[in-house]
Amino acid sequence: MSGARIRIVQIKTFERPMRFARPFRFGLVTVDEAPQAFVQVVVGVEGIGVATGVTAEMMMPKWFDKNPAKTPHDTIADLKASLNEAARIYAEADGWDTAFGHHARGFAAQKMWAADRGLPGLVASYGPALIDKAVADGVLKALKLSFPEGLRRNVFGIDARQTPDLDEERIRTFLADIRPVGEVRLRHTIGMLDALEGEGSLAEEIAHARLLLFKIKIGGDVDADIARLQAIHALLSLQVPDYRATLDANEQYDPERLRLLLQAMQSGGLQAFRERLLYIEQPFDRAGTFAAPLGDLAAEIPFIIDEADGDYDAFPRAVELGYRGVSSKACKGFYKSILNGVRAAAFNERQPGRFFVSAEDLTCQAGLGIEQDTALVATLGLTHAERNGHHYVDGFGPAPDAEAVRFAAAHPDLYRKQGGRIGLAFERGSLPTASLLSAPGFAGAAEPDWSSLVPLSQHYR
Repeated sequence: MSGARIRIVQIKTFERPMRFARPFRFGLVTVDEAPQAFVQVVVGVEGIGVATGVTAEMMMPKWFDKNPAKTPHDTIADLKASLNEAARIYAEADGWDTAFGHHARGFAAQKMWAADRGLPGLVASYGPALIDKAVADGVLKALKLSFPEGLRRNVFGIDARQTPDLDEERIRTFLADIRPVGEVRLRHTIGMLDALEGEGSLAEEIAHARLLLFKIKIGGDVDADIARLQAIHALLSLQVPDYRATLDANEQYDPERLRLLLQAMQSGGLQAFRERLLYIEQPFDRAGTFAAPLGDLAAEIPFIIDEADGDYDAFPRAVELGYRGVSSKACKGFYKSILNGVRAAAFNERQPGRFFVSAEDLTCQAGLGIEQDTALVATLGLTHAERNGHHYVDGFGPAPDAEAVRFAAAHPDLYRKQGGRIGLAFERGSLPTASLLSAPGFAGAAEPDWSSLVPLSQHYR
């Protein structure tokens, strides 16, 4: 089967406030709460019938758009507008098309809408990313296929219209040959406000879970970042001697300060840390990323883009400038993650092992968000992911207990009960993927308590 034809019957959007258990800082912003968006899409699959697909995703303030003139509330309002506009565009589709066909049409219209309002690419992509996930879930449920099997058969009709640098035979070959991994190791994020020792600290987290991989946030102050990296390395060297790490600058560096940081890693204080460093993520602001080549800055350490990944052409443009990787995030669009996986494979045919897609999404919450994003990265064959939203939200947050029980029953290897609350079973340091990749749908098998959610907007039909 290839490219099942579908129609969009109805779209509903909801939200739920999520209060953080502790504040989290990235770049110049500190966040202690954010809403989570939920979507239901009813799809009709030609010759099969009707099914409802669902998804969820956090609306993190000041990440999708870091415009200093906007408040955190402003940026959340923009994400809600992006989702509402995408729901309207997709629901107004006339007639039958493949899921990817609906995406291509909807994404093009969404980009025009965002451009007219001066909104960046990541905000434009947010709405379609959620609608596409819910559509995919519905299609797979109707066809009684798991996410990996649906991709192998290309039931979504993924083609090259968004990526003219790829030929369609290469896309089909990549999809047919996907080999999901059986577990995804947790790469634990060390936030800039996270204590290293004491109650609720990094040392305590290591004591509670078999962590090996870490993602360290840096803020652009070279001296402060060096001092913190030295302290983190000292702690990890004692408690996790074989650790590996990545750095995330969240757009806070410029070439001059980055050069100073890299030079410090060649000295005795951070040389041992450098030997454990896998790559550096998004050093420059998203516009500056494409202003000049990395040059000799990238001679020793791989660099990847994240916030600069605002459209389908971002990864190949970055590769031309010396970058070697791009992040996968379901909130940026799962089709883009897949097609960037195809690109990395194509680049590696010329320079084997050099290019890659990484899994970067701290904010995935227990339930649909973490399940679908983990299923995506596992299907792409990625062996580890930034994955400790549980560190900032306690269990399922304000969700009713019955909702958490349903998700735990659907994926008993993914969740556990502790202290009277159900939460992610992170203690083993990895997430098993068998139940996520075997059930019909996009890592389905359980749904939120819809009556507990607040409608985000009117319904679209």
